[in-house]
Formats: sequence, structure tokens, C-alpha cells
Amino acid sequence: MSAVAPMPILAATLVWGARGWLVPSLVIVAIATTAIVWSYRQARGPIWLRLTAGGLKGLGLGLLAIALVDPLWSSRRARPGENLVLMVVDNSHSMQVHTRDRGASPAEEFAARLADDRQPWLVRLRQDFDVRGYTFDRRLEPCNKFAEVGFDGTASRLHATLGSLGERYAGRPVAGIVLFSDGAATDARRAIDFGHLPPVYPVLPASAEPAPDVSLASIAATQTNFEDAPVTLVAETLSRLVHEPLTAELLDQAGKVVDTQEYSPATEEAVAFRFQFRPEQPGLSFYRVRVAPTSQLGAWSKPALSREATLANNQRWVAIDRGHGPLRILYVGGMPNPEHKFLGRALAEDAQIELVSLVRIARREPKFDFRSRAGESTNPLFRGFDRTDDDSQRYDQPVFVRLGIDDESELRDGFPKTAEQLFAYHAVLLDDVEASMFTTDQMALIGRFVSERGGGLMMLGGRDSFEKGEFAKTLLADVLPVYLQRPASGDAPPASGYRWQLTRDGWLEPWMRLRSTEADERQRLDAMPPLRTLNHVAGVKPGASTLAVAVDSSGHEQPALVVHAYGRGRAAALAVGDLWRWRLKQDPEQHDLEKMWRQTIRWLTGDVPGRVSVDCQAVDNDSTHSVRIAIEARDAEFQPLDNAQVTIDVTPPDGPLRTLDAEPSRSRPGVYEASYVPRGAGPYRSVARVVDGSGAALDPIESGWTHDPAADEFRSLAVDRNALTVLAEQTGGETVELADLDRFAANLAARPAPESIETLFPVWHTGWVFAVAIACLAGEWGLRRWRGLP
Repeated sequence: MSAVAPMPILAATLVWGARGWLVPSLVIVAIATTAIVWSYRQARGPIWLRLTAGGLKGLGLGLLAIALVDPLWSSRRARPGENLVLMVVDNSHSMQVHTRDRGASPAEEFAARLADDRQPWLVRLRQDFDVRGYTFDRRLEPCNKFAEVGFDGTASRLHATLGSLGERYAGRPVAGIVLFSDGAATDARRAIDFGHLPPVYPVLPASAEPAPDVSLASIAATQTNFEDAPVTLVAETLSRLVHEPLTAELLDQAGKVVDTQEYSPATEEAVAFRFQFRPEQPGLSFYRVRVAPTSQLGAWSKPALSREATLANNQRWVAIDRGHGPLRILYVGGMPNPEHKFLGRALAEDAQIELVSLVRIARREPKFDFRSRAGESTNPLFRGFDRTDDDSQRYDQPVFVRLGIDDESELRDGFPKTAEQLFAYHAVLLDDVEASMFTTDQMALIGRFVSERGGGLMMLGGRDSFEKGEFAKTLLADVLPVYLQRPASGDAPPASGYRWQLTRDGWLEPWMRLRSTEADERQRLDAMPPLRTLNHVAGVKPGASTLAVAVDSSGHEQPALVVHAYGRGRAAALAVGDLWRWRLKQDPEQHDLEKMWRQTIRWLTGDVPGRVSVDCQAVDNDSTHSVRIAIEARDAEFQPLDNAQVTIDVTPPDGPLRTLDAEPSRSRPGVYEASYVPRGAGPYRSVARVVDGSGAALDPIESGWTHDPAADEFRSLAVDRNALTVLAEQTGGETVELADLDRFAANLAARPAPESIETLFPVWHTGWVFAVAIACLAGEWGLRRWRGLP
């Protein structure tokens, strides 16, 4: 793009120094004009000759008559030494990138014009202005000798630098900012209002396009509940090597290649490499993506062999956090059934999920005494289990079996009655239980578990669930995503049963699919056996999503799986009660039912917070590239935990562990904050440790982030002329070609400046005015002599 047209120098204004002579001079001009017209009307000769000669004589006499009023040129220019000019030089490493023909880099071109303080353009600027020098990379620094600029910074915070200069010199007489930069800002996302800045004059290097290069522009990780490939990495690559195959490698933290992909770009286009994989370990892990031309894969160990401009932008790190277990699921069943059996088998294969079951094996019975066993009051169902009378249920109590408990005290009194007990779980599954099994306080507690704690709730479609369990007029009806109704006479299952089908929303949810392609998934759904247990509902609540429907032989659809968000958590209604039939009919080598249950539970617990959560965010407006670590701590009832002691152990990629003390946030209760400044590139791990006011330590939680300053710095290697031009236009400046620095320095004083002076210059002090008057009179005399006019 060509440079913006230079701004015009301030136009001079013509003023009259002797206004009293204005009338006499006009009279003289009028008399002279009359005399010339009368004289040449009497003369003989061609008309063109008389007009030319008369015009020359009139112009000459008019210029002489104007001299009587003393015409003056009036103009304004910057007052010498009273205005500031800020010279700002980009010290970033990307300025050293050479051009396609291995010519001079922008850094070399700028250094040649900045190294000597005696250069004419710099001397002229200092004659007219108070010149202040600065360099910037991650931060703004004053500079007195530009010859010492090393162009070795790890960032180019252009927008932050201009914003800082605007604030620092607000109210000062700044005539302009002369900017030496390639325009490739690493803080381009920072929103800066350039309107308040003084005029910016970006100096454009003469360098041509940069050398061929492949850069990894960005990398994004998304997690799904797919069991086979729960993590998707998309690496966007920019290549200037047309028709040359590219190879992208995904490596773990130890350097082991996890996956490899190739692509041959047809043009200079953005290429997106997509990796889908399953981390070998749960929790936090780090991966690295690197891209290079296929023919130059060995350049990693020998960068000098690479034909690219730089290898610094060919790789990036990314952090993958698969969650911290164990995730505890509370299953409450009204009776032993096959669904619980297959659910337990499925979750037993997930190391991060613990299934705790509270299964009723006998309902409440009237209390009475057996005559044959005087004094016996415990339920004989427990005879033979080696239990004492205190441990066994009475006749007037339901009989429960507890499975997967941590200790004998867990669920000893049945379903939890306090928030501290229930909030220790991440999700609750209700199956074949009627409303009368829970007290009103317990139902309210379940609602708080979902809305306040952020837990997951799913009601399974057993025979005593939903309306059949008389939940329609209970507090749990508000939590469920469906409206309940009493089954009508026509709700009996059809002879052919129901077919399980995904809705449009269901197809969009990764955890609802078990195959990698749509065709395979449809084939799997067609092979599912018919289902015969379905709880009918009155409708789906607003905002809820129906992910699957049960279709009878006539094509009538009824909701089978409905989900919605409730407060901070999620609630789901699985109206089907015999998914276990699926396992009886499928291939023994297939484990679709187990896989479905694991993915569903992963979705139900995916966003459930723990008592301690960590958020690591880079501070965009910070010149040190610091990372803000925020720890949110909660008590057993998931209320903000105050008066806690929080420490953070940070392990850098190549350095000793450092312990930080987190301070309470001033804006949010229960939040503790600390800042860390990463030094080297690579992955960083942190472990947050929280001790509450009573001295009890909460479970530590691990988190992490990555630091890739070189990848950001070398994201773009071309001089961004468009960005520099827009910057100049928005501030009232102009772009300056490097070869035009002398002209720019000479004319800058004549541009608008905060401190300026007015100069008056007599017109007659310019020799060309007098010379024109003499030339007109001499020309008229010569024409008359040449043609013999009187």
C-alpha cells in the first residue's frame, strides 16, 4: 500500500502593511489602465499584438502600484524549542526478520538512520523541537542513544505504548510522535482510542516482503464428552510456501509424538490442522503443536538449515485440564434393578468417577412383634449379616443397602439431611423412587444442590418415577426440565415398543453420539432394541432441550431425554426406564450402553465446581506478561470461605518451585488472588492449597498455563503498512517513507503545532515579484519596437 499523501504545509496569508495607500494605488492603476487602453486603441497593428503588449504593460504597472500598500506574507510555524517531538523505536525481535531476497531487515534500515546523531534530518528536528527518545517492547523505556538499540525484545506492545505516551504527555505541547515500527503489535486486542493522541508519523521501511515462512497463528483446545476423543485441538497455520507440503505434529510434554498430519496448501492461505485425541492421564497435561515444511522436519535440531525466516513461530504449547477426581455420584434407587447393575459396570471403568449407591431393598413395614421370638425388634431381612440391633433397620423403616461408601458413617441414616452431607457429591441420580421417600426439607435440599452448589440431577424413568412417583406437586417438580402429568389410559406401551431417536439438538451434543460418523450413528440407533418402559410427561419447559424422543409404531414422538440449566447446575429427565435392554441385544464385543452412561455422567458432572477452583488469566494491559491466579474457596455448604490461608506453588518449565501467598480479593468474597510473572517459554504448573479458619486443609487443586512470547512476537513477519496507515489517519498524521525523512524533518515545523509563532515577510523582499514587473515592462517595450508601434 502506498503512503498517505503528505499533509499540506500551512498556507501563507497575504496582508497589507500600508492600508492608507490602498485608495491612491487603485486610482493610479485605474489611470494607468485607461491610458494604456486609449493608447493601444489608437495604435495600428494586429489585435493580438496590441492586447499582448497592453496586458504586459498593465501587469507590470499593477505590480509596481501594489508595492505602495506594502504586501506581506503572513504564516505560522512551530515556535523553536517550545514543542515536543517523541521519537519511539520498536525494539522487538521481529524487526530483525530479513526480506525474501535476504536484503536488509527493518531493524537494519532503521539503525542506519538512527545510529548517528549528526544525520541532517535528526539535526533539523532538534533545531525546531524538543526531541524525546523512547524504545518499547514489553514496556516503554526512555532512550538517549538510539545507536544502542538491540532489537531483541520479546514483545511489541505498540497499542499500550501509544496509550501510555498519550497519558504521560496529556496537556503538554506535543507536535507529533515519530514511530519506527513494523506495525506488528502483539497487543492488537487491546482497545485504544487513538483520537486523543497527537499526530503520529509512522516511518515505513523500504524492505520488501519477508522471506518464506510458516507460522502457527493460533491454537484452540475444546473438550467434549466423547470417550474415544474427548479433546479437540485446532491449530491455525499461515504458510507463504505455496504448493509445498506441511507437516503438523502433536507432542506431549515429554516430546513423544501423539499424532501427525500433512497438508499441501494451494495458495498463501490459512491451514487448520485438527487433532482429536484422548489424554493418557486425567487432570492437567500439556501438549505442543509444531508445524514445518515436510522437507524440513529436521530443521528443529539445526535451525540454520531452514529456509524459513524464523522457526520461533512454528510451535505453541497448550494446557489441557481433564478435571480433578474423584467425581462422586449418588445413586438413589427404590429397588434393585438392571439399570443400576449396568450403570455400575459402566462407571467402574472410569477412574475419575465414584458411584455411591443407596438402594432400597424393602419398603417401610408396620411394626409388630413376632410371638415366636420374644423381644426381637429388628427386621429379619438382616439376620445373617452379622449386624447388631443398633445397625439394623427397624420394622417401621425402609431397608437400604449402601454400596461404594467411603466409611460406615456415610449414608448411615439414609438420604442426606444436611447440605454438608449432600454437597459432598457432584451429581444425584434418582431411579424408581417415589416422592414419599423424601421429606420436604430433603427435596428443598436437592433443589439447593442443583441451583446453589451447581450439581447435576437426573431422574431415571423407573416405574415409580416422575408422575407415577407423585412428584408433580413437590419441590422437585420445579427442578426437573419437564411438566409432569398423571398417565392416561392410552399410555400403555405399544406392542412393538418405542424406538430411541436423536433430535436435532441431540445430534449437536457430542456426548449423545457414540460413533464418529452420522451414517454409523444412524446404523447404531436402528440396531437398538425397542424400549417398553416410558414415563409420559405433559410437556417440556421453556428453555429446556429435548435430546432424544421415543417413537412408537405410528410415528408419534414423546420426550425421552430432556435437559436444562437450573441455577448453577443441570437437571435431566430420562423418561425411559429400560435402557438395559440395549445391552442384552448388542454384540458382546460392543459396549455402547456402558459408553453412553459414561459420557452422560461426564456431561452431568462436567461443570460441577469443587470447593476450590482456580482461574489463571494473562493480564492483557500488563507490560510484564504477568498471570493473574484467582482461587475461589467455599465451605462445606458452598458458601464463600473467608479467613482462609491460600498458598500457590508454581513450577516453571526450567526453574525452581516458587510459593506465592494469595491475598483476599477486594471485590469478591471467598476469592484470593496472586500474580506471577513467567520468564521462560513453556508450560507452568500451579498447585493451590487452602486452609480454612479452623485449620482444616482442603484438597489441593492443580492448574496451569502456557507462555509462548516468541510465537506471539513472530505471528506476522510482514510490515503492517495498513495498520500504520490507519494509525496515522486517525491521529491526523501521515506515513513517512524512510527515504523522505529529510523532507519530513524540514517541513514538520510548518505543520500545526500547539506552540506556534506568526511570521511576516514583505512580498517585495522576494526578487521574483520585482523581476516579473520589470520583465512585463521590458516585454511590452520589446514588442512595440519589434512591430514599429508608437
